[in-house]
Amino acid sequence: MIINRKELAREKVKELQNGFSAFAETKEVAELIKRELAKLNLKVHEDVTDLGSWFIPEKN
Repeated sequence: MIINRKELAREKVKELQNGFSAFAETKEVAELIKRELAKLNLKVHEDVTDLGSWFIPEKN
């Protein structure tokens, strides 16, 4: 199965927009998520671990 990393990142950003946390298993997907978040000016907390990065939406 082929996984489109850009589409995966977009889906994770949608989760964040809906108030849910998202997990990126690779640095590439984490970077794509960060780019999308910057475009949307959406604030999140990023927790980087050895296994990947957690993105947690910040409350206003």
